Amino acid sequence: MNMAYFLSILVFSPLLGILIVSLVPKTQESTIKLVGFLATLPALILSLIAYFQYRGGADLSVMKEEARWISFGNFKEVDDRLFAIYYELGVDGFSLIMIVLTAIIATLASIASIHIKKEWKGYFMLFLLLELGMLGVFAAENLILFFIFFEITLIPMFFLIGKWGYFEKEKAAFSFLIYNGLGSAVLLIVIMVLFARTGTANIEALKYILNSDNVQLVAPISETAKYGLLIGLLIAFGVKLPIFPLHSWMLKVHVQAPPSIVMIHSGILLKIGAFGLIRFGMGIFPEQFQTIAPILAILGIVNLLYGAFLAFIQKDFKMVLAYSSISHMGIVLIGVGALNEAGIQGAIFQVVSHGLISALLFFLVGVFYERVHTSTIANLGGLAKGMPIMAGFLLAGAMASLGLPGMSGFVSEFMAFLGLFKEMPVLGAIGVIGIIMTAVYLLRAVLGITYGKANRDFDGITDIRSIELVPVVVLVGLIVLIGVYPSVLSEPLQATLEMIMLGIGG
Repeated sequence: MNMAYFLSILVFSPLLGILIVSLVPKTQESTIKLVGFLATLPALILSLIAYFQYRGGADLSVMKEEARWISFGNFKEVDDRLFAIYYELGVDGFSLIMIVLTAIIATLASIASIHIKKEWKGYFMLFLLLELGMLGVFAAENLILFFIFFEITLIPMFFLIGKWGYFEKEKAAFSFLIYNGLGSAVLLIVIMVLFARTGTANIEALKYILNSDNVQLVAPISETAKYGLLIGLLIAFGVKLPIFPLHSWMLKVHVQAPPSIVMIHSGILLKIGAFGLIRFGMGIFPEQFQTIAPILAILGIVNLLYGAFLAFIQKDFKMVLAYSSISHMGIVLIGVGALNEAGIQGAIFQVVSHGLISALLFFLVGVFYERVHTSTIANLGGLAKGMPIMAGFLLAGAMASLGLPGMSGFVSEFMAFLGLFKEMPVLGAIGVIGIIMTAVYLLRAVLGITYGKANRDFDGITDIRSIELVPVVVLVGLIVLIGVYPSVLSEPLQATLEMIMLGIGG
């Protein structure tokens, strides 16, 4: 297969959907829904083609694209690439997996969008723009292009939350914009300093330049400055992850945004924080990252315990899942902080696993809310009798989230804690409390919903519909697949992990 412009076609494929939706009269809702769904399929198909070709032994370097874009000054006599920004796309094993995850969840979220009640045309145009931004984030090969795609995701998310969310949607939208905007400002400062001091924004070039003693920099970067830049990256991506105490905005979004958008937010957008920490923090500043790794592990334990204990006392199931996301992102930090192969692999597995599990659980909550107009645990009591199929899938999602063997959550948590116990056994022992609490708060909430006292009448309320079964069955299938056959992730990640370990001297 000819791979020329393959990634560009993949990343920008949602534009065709945006164009078609814009031409459809807003009164033709069924057509808009169909086009919105179909517009997510090209990225899904292309990403799966790339994944299976890579699994079959193809070289990902054939997908790289490069074109000169913007030049600052004329440095041809010194280096033609100096202070030039290129349009560069490329993937490695990690970014390819994230692109596949993005395409899958975007397609399933488009199906989940059946619960959106108004202005389908504007909704799907913003939805597809959001997908474009997410795909570009994971395919970008230089920091400036990454930042542009990163910012593209903020604009549609703001409007999707603020217009199609629930009662306090405007407050949640502005909270999202302010926190993420400040994180973006810090990220932009870091990128500009690196570009000014090195003359390049290419990620691989920056890794080489900043970790080689034989390269002459445009302007020197002291060790202190490197630590400062790394801390800047930690703040920028820590807001996105989120790391305690930069988390309050995320709670509002998870509760107030429409379920289809929360699927994307919890499943993909939060993971950009982990992706950035691993690819840029660990990749560009490996020596400095080793120094702060124990701090990241401690922050991970804080996230894990804080989220778990607060999830336990919540009365609204959306809030349980919101705090659960904070807790599970702590496992990503634990794996990264361990700074060994098992820990880093566990962190990446957790990124993918939590993306699937959180998308499943928030979709189910959306279906509950659509039927009974509440997400309070007490008001959902007795669900097993009124909606038995939904109750079964909810229990399956909870089992995956608490790390039941045979599901993806077990694999990711096991590897992350294996890496932590190898390097910092005391922290590992403390972190186990968070794992126990995860089982406690999830079982409390889910059993309360399914078998708790019925405070409402479920007569006349339909169980899960056939179209709603599609996202649920696909997500549960993927969760089980990763749990019983982890090689679907570990094999594509192997080359990336080897490069990471080589960079940090592992």
